[in-house]
Amino acid sequence: MKVYIETLGCPKNITDSESAAGVLEKAGHSIISNPANADIIMVNTCGFINDAKQESINMILDLSAYKKGDKLLIVTGCLSQRYSDDLFAEMPEVDIFLGVNDYPNLPAIIQGHQKGKRDQFKSTYDRQYIEISERKSLSAPYTAYLKIAEGCDNSCAYCVIPSIRGPYRSRNKEAILNEAKDLANHGCRELTLIAQDVTGYGLDLYPDYALPSLLEDLCLIENLKWIRLMYCYEDRITEDLITVMARQDKICKYLDIPIQHCSDKLLRLMNRRSTKDSIIDKIKRLRQAMPDIHIRTTIITGFPGETQLEFKELMAFIAEMKFDRLGVFAYSKEEDTPAAVMKAQVRELTKAKRRDDIMALQRQISLGLNQKKIGRTFEVLIEEVNEEEHTCIGRTCYDAREIDNEVLFTPAIAHRIGDFATVRITDAFDYDLTGEEIVQ
Repeated sequence: MKVYIETLGCPKNITDSESAAGVLEKAGHSIISNPANADIIMVNTCGFINDAKQESINMILDLSAYKKGDKLLIVTGCLSQRYSDDLFAEMPEVDIFLGVNDYPNLPAIIQGHQKGKRDQFKSTYDRQYIEISERKSLSAPYTAYLKIAEGCDNSCAYCVIPSIRGPYRSRNKEAILNEAKDLANHGCRELTLIAQDVTGYGLDLYPDYALPSLLEDLCLIENLKWIRLMYCYEDRITEDLITVMARQDKICKYLDIPIQHCSDKLLRLMNRRSTKDSIIDKIKRLRQAMPDIHIRTTIITGFPGETQLEFKELMAFIAEMKFDRLGVFAYSKEEDTPAAVMKAQVRELTKAKRRDDIMALQRQISLGLNQKKIGRTFEVLIEEVNEEEHTCIGRTCYDAREIDNEVLFTPAIAHRIGDFATVRITDAFDYDLTGEEIVQ
């Protein structure tokens, strides 16, 4: 049968969808890009915060319009895992609900589905990572996410991920390396390591902290050019990790460290292990070891108990630290989390205002940092080619896929998507750069 897959949410969902596509293709199904022509429509949902939940529900309803005749509508992912019973009762247009861990069983589930009936499954977990050897790329092959662990043990007070995806389970290093080699052999030049906490890799599986040695082994894969780390907890960024990052040219001098706040009071309420001093110290050590490092972070505004005093402290902290990349979320009150029942909940308008104030500050910081790049040259990975306008769009090693800044430049030679070009920056804006290619 022909299968269309729609993926919402984080990069972890992207890897799950690609695993599902691989499993289905191996079972004889074909993956297509148009839902109108599909026999099966699958929506891989996000259930992390309210906005993401609503987006997932809207997408399910939109795609249900294509359901005619014997077509199957399957809903999977975090929303389905978290609200399976409610969705089953409220969305009769959906034929099959799956959790986040059911992809190896997907062909059998489809084959066993009886016309006119509806099925509901919910994933369970053990303490081992479940390997899915099949994977089919659903995007350009030059860049790929590589999941190195599943689940989370951190128990942040605002987060539902541990209850959705289960306990932290590191993936065997050999399996990671084998998949990385296979991706590289099929044209992958940029590999982005992901997990709920990348810096927790191996703590449950090996006697020693394993992320530095994993990175060393990945750097030996010949065809890989960039290796990027996402979702790194500050307290687990060790000296060994910093040393490996500084020494290995293939590892992008880029680190995603979601600190969420700087107030020690708020960090304690969030059940985070960091303190303001530890965050400042870690950033200083990273910048000393790698002066060109670009640090991305995320912030939550309006967490319960955040007063105007803590918010002013946060604004001053951001102004001082000058993060290269920064995203902000207004706190989302999620049921079944400790934060949801905390006192001193912040008004929605206040949360949003504080979020907007931080983004206004960050735009100024980003513009200033970008302006310092005018006249410098950077290697750019090309992601769009417009032959009519004679332009290309790409990003540097300091910018993550679909998240960070872009570079619009005039090419000097013909290019294809996935090529690298050396670009001299000629102008800078809040978040993006422009330039011209230099042929060396």
